[in-house]
Amino acid sequence: MKVVIIDGYVDEPACLGVPPYMSPYPRYIAGALRERKIPQQDIYYITIDQLRISPGNAKNKIINADLAIIIAGMTVPGKYLRASPITLGEIESIFSIVSGTKILGGPIRLGYSKEGGKAANIPGIDVEDVNLAHADIEAFVYDILQSETNIRDPENVVHRFRTVDEIARWSVNGAFIINQHPDYPHLMCELETYRGCGRKKHCSFCTESFYGTSDYRAVVDVIDEVSALYKAGARYFRIGRQPDIFTYHATDTGGDIPKPDPPVIESLYRGIRDVAPELRVLHLDNVNPATIAAYPDESRTIMKTIIQYHTSGDVAALGMETADPKVVTANDLKAMPEDVFEAIKLINDVGGARGKNGLPELLPGLNFVHGLQGETKKTFEMNYEFMKMVLDADLLVRRINIRQVMSFPGTPMFGKDVLVKKHKKLFLKYKEMVRKDIDLPMLRKVVPTGTILRDVMCEVSDHITFGRQLGSYPLLVGIPAKLPLGEFIDVTVTGHGHRSITGIPYPLNINQASMKLIRELPGIGKKQAASIVGGVPYKSEQDFLSKNVLGEGILKYIKIP
Repeated sequence: MKVVIIDGYVDEPACLGVPPYMSPYPRYIAGALRERKIPQQDIYYITIDQLRISPGNAKNKIINADLAIIIAGMTVPGKYLRASPITLGEIESIFSIVSGTKILGGPIRLGYSKEGGKAANIPGIDVEDVNLAHADIEAFVYDILQSETNIRDPENVVHRFRTVDEIARWSVNGAFIINQHPDYPHLMCELETYRGCGRKKHCSFCTESFYGTSDYRAVVDVIDEVSALYKAGARYFRIGRQPDIFTYHATDTGGDIPKPDPPVIESLYRGIRDVAPELRVLHLDNVNPATIAAYPDESRTIMKTIIQYHTSGDVAALGMETADPKVVTANDLKAMPEDVFEAIKLINDVGGARGKNGLPELLPGLNFVHGLQGETKKTFEMNYEFMKMVLDADLLVRRINIRQVMSFPGTPMFGKDVLVKKHKKLFLKYKEMVRKDIDLPMLRKVVPTGTILRDVMCEVSDHITFGRQLGSYPLLVGIPAKLPLGEFIDVTVTGHGHRSITGIPYPLNINQASMKLIRELPGIGKKQAASIVGGVPYKSEQDFLSKNVLGEGILKYIKIP
């Protein structure tokens, strides 16, 4: 039996699978197939971008597949540097050439919308015999296979959620599939610790409630998965698939926020480091600010543990959503603004020191959602003032994400998003004001001019090369030179945009550098750059200083062979 897995990419509040990230979905599916005795050499993995860029070979595998599986769905769509999730038209085009069994699944089962601010609806695929997995696609794939040679009638397969015991096996058995990803080995593997929210009431717009109560994976199972991925060549990891890493295996106290268990987090991080000693990145994603506010001592302990074992440049994304208390109450949100502010202060206190890769060890990220019930023009003012208060308090925030709500069937928000359209112009004006007045000065604080960022991967190149460090919410770096794609370089920060920075290779080879790059050196103007170029080649640092009226401080950014 020939099976092809087409990764259309996913983007959820607690799971990212857009390159250079790989979500757990294809790995779990590959593991389920292996457990059904499908030979490893008969399981093909293809990304939607491979189909877009070089369709020939990929299409042949799809046409000849006995089973074709598409993973898709965005519940929090964003902007992407060099990849974009699959469209409904592309799903139909792919399935139209499949003669075997067709399965579609992932978060698309909850609904589909092209962008934030527009309600999602259950997708209608205009191709015959497409089987939408109404629960977990990996469980559906497992159950549809009677054996390595027989596929059951999909109408007779019950749609169900997989168990933690099943993904304990499938995550290990499916680790091999990462070798087929076009970004391998420079691939961020998203790791799941649990899913399902432990709160008694759920945010009005959130889809995490569809997974039920928190379903924790055993610590040893997550570590075993990392070990298998590491043996397969993975070196970049993010513990991202959970609504709040601080409440992994937390204790239910009967209240809205379970109590964190710091020793469990310590055993997880220590165990990952034990089985993946030469990992390059270990980051996290979601943290509930209400957890930090309710349990500051436990949270401080957890943060110290994370910093002990992780890699620097880590981001704890806080789902604040709004600074308007009335909107918090109307939508059953997690935390009041004063709680979020205390969480930001605590993360800065523990994680604000600069780490080895040039970024602070651990900083908060902020997520805002607009168009929620109860929102007024005053809401926009309160959000802006909150961000201004954080900036004026000299606290650091790694990134601020502002989006309009995407409502899904089955959530309290569905059908109540009229404020999205009503406040559209106000939203765009406010967003631009935040970018200019908050993001830009904040970015200058997080990475001041002259900061050295380590291991920036060049991803897109023309006259300007755009690169990022692999990690959670990496900074986009524009380098005014054409550099080889896939190359890792160190970069000196030389300028700032609203959400990106300009940088030059570090150290800059002054005898070979272009005028464009030399002009980007900190403190260098046009005349000084022209003078530097006119003095090439330089034999030594002393030779360089004797020909240019510059302080010795510039020497730390350049090299003279």
